[in-house]
Amino acid sequence: MTITKKDILLILIILIIAISAVSVASAYSGTGFTHDIPFSKYRDVSNSKILNRYNDTECHVEKTGVCTQVVDGDTLYLESGEKVRLVGVNTPERGVEGYIASKNFLQKFCLNKKIGLDVDKAKNKDKYGRTLAVVIVGGKNVNEMLLKEGLAEIMYIPPSEFYPYNWAGPSTHIPDSYKTYTHTQKDTSSSSGSSGKYIANSNSGKFHKSTCTWGQKTAEHNRVYFTNRDAAISQGYIPCKMCNP
Repeated sequence: MTITKKDILLILIILIIAISAVSVASAYSGTGFTHDIPFSKYRDVSNSKILNRYNDTECHVEKTGVCTQVVDGDTLYLESGEKVRLVGVNTPERGVEGYIASKNFLQKFCLNKKIGLDVDKAKNKDKYGRTLAVVIVGGKNVNEMLLKEGLAEIMYIPPSEFYPYNWAGPSTHIPDSYKTYTHTQKDTSSSSGSSGKYIANSNSGKFHKSTCTWGQKTAEHNRVYFTNRDAAISQGYIPCKMCNP
């Protein structure tokens, strides 16, 4: 049997189609979070009307910048080239139901506008080098708005300065993997200068006995205090191997 150039071309086309189908089927879908909010829901609603539904945030604007690109509902770029990941929240990935609505919502408030950021002091960058922050627009917490509008789910990864459960609404989705944290309120730890049986380091992610040499070496601005061991562990801190708290 003689194979012609036409046959080879046909085989190549079939292979390309097959590879493309596999790629689509195995596309990254994140946690699998979806929602059925139509992307047109906020089209004719003014920004001010939506913002007025929310209380002013207690977060503080530490830096500002103009948003030049919105990747999806929880990621954007500033004019400086800095990539920002909204901390504490997760929206549908590209190609997943709800992706467009969540992205459009973030675009509505941020794209080509000057926005404020409150950068997570406990962990200011994620493993991809993105700045972790609360986005602030008109004095409101956009991360909180996404959760309460049902456009995002909670994604709590300690150590973190922010506790997104405090931003949740009645219908906010909480993945099973994060439900273990809901019993531990943010006030189980205290700010710098407080006392406690254990000292956690928000930079290293470890916690120590208050008498541990390494715990005492923790910079004051990185200290988080706990009165019991379980609270530290439930928030993701790892026991020090030297003092074995």
